[in-house]
Amino acid sequence: MKTFLVGGAVRDRLLGLPPGDRDWVVVGESPESMLAAGFKPVGRDFPVFLHPATGEEHALARTERKSAPGYRGFVVHADPSVTLEQDLERRDFTINAIAEDADGHLVDPFGGARDIEARVLRHVGPAFVEDPLRVLRAARFMARLSPLGFTVAPETMSLMRDVAASGELDALVPERVWQELCKALSAKQPSAFLRTLRDADALRVVLPEVDALYGVPQRAEFHPEVDTGVHQQMVSDMAARLAPGDTVVGFAALTHDLGKALTPTDRLPRHTGHEQAGLAPLDALCQRLKVPLEHRDLAVIACREHLNVHRIAELRDATLHDLLLRCDGFRKPGRIAKLAIACEADKRGRLGSEDAPYPQADELRQAHAAALAVNARDIATEGLTGTQVGEALRKARIAAIGAARRQD
Repeated sequence: MKTFLVGGAVRDRLLGLPPGDRDWVVVGESPESMLAAGFKPVGRDFPVFLHPATGEEHALARTERKSAPGYRGFVVHADPSVTLEQDLERRDFTINAIAEDADGHLVDPFGGARDIEARVLRHVGPAFVEDPLRVLRAARFMARLSPLGFTVAPETMSLMRDVAASGELDALVPERVWQELCKALSAKQPSAFLRTLRDADALRVVLPEVDALYGVPQRAEFHPEVDTGVHQQMVSDMAARLAPGDTVVGFAALTHDLGKALTPTDRLPRHTGHEQAGLAPLDALCQRLKVPLEHRDLAVIACREHLNVHRIAELRDATLHDLLLRCDGFRKPGRIAKLAIACEADKRGRLGSEDAPYPQADELRQAHAAALAVNARDIATEGLTGTQVGEALRKARIAAIGAARRQD
């Protein structure tokens, strides 16, 4: 049985990155021979098997032919006559179209190793345009590879623009768009995802609410970067720095300022009330992409409350308590720590503020911890009934918040 290590495992080794899952291509075999060798079938759309000992995925070498619009419109052909080179040719980027044999020798018919050395993300061939998902994959790869110096090859960007102009991106199902977005938010530089999609004229299709932020001015005394889209990129990168891999925080950071795109032009560069204005486009985005509840809830809270957290020192103890209550911070305490990070990302995601202190985060966390420490069972509630108990708990929590703030 001829097996070759392919894809990300080879690419990441050549990049000097930690190895992830290993995928294998098998040449010259059939589904019957794989089953006879003890492999377990798992592929629904094409023949993929699990190795009987390692559990690693082994796919039969295959070709693909476009048969209908969208990323699902492909006919897959896999049989013993398909060569390794034919299998590699169907892949998206040259850096992913490299195989390694059992002796460690590379099979690299499209110059992927050369592009890795040159730090270029380049498509394999003209069939790239047949799969609209590859536009998002290119942007997602840039979120991971930009810190390593990668750029998109001009001819690849040209094809990405062709896909965006063709309307094929509309065929992408929400789950796949969300999956690619999450991978980008968990990477080191989510801003590269946004920039790449915008350069390809695809951001307006995939994330129109975010695309609308570009070109919208802000007050330079608070935002030296001025452009709200640029600010958004900086916030997303700061969130990735403060909470690596946390897509819940990353999504909240991405969507916290959507309301600024709706500010009437005669009010610019001020954005009074943008927190409330941002809730409607955020809801539309979440419904369209079927965003998970945890991501959506934190995003709503961050959109609505980020200015309140920024000015936390001005809030009365009771007002701060009510903010925690609005965020459901007593039933779901983990939210408050994530809210603090998202707000810090917003404040430090500005030109010249990247390393600025953000004491508001600590004050929010400390006030929350003090209020959480108050237990209803510890409050003297003898003779109290119904709402009186709740009011007594509220007063005790506000007092605890005040005591914690005075200690600082």
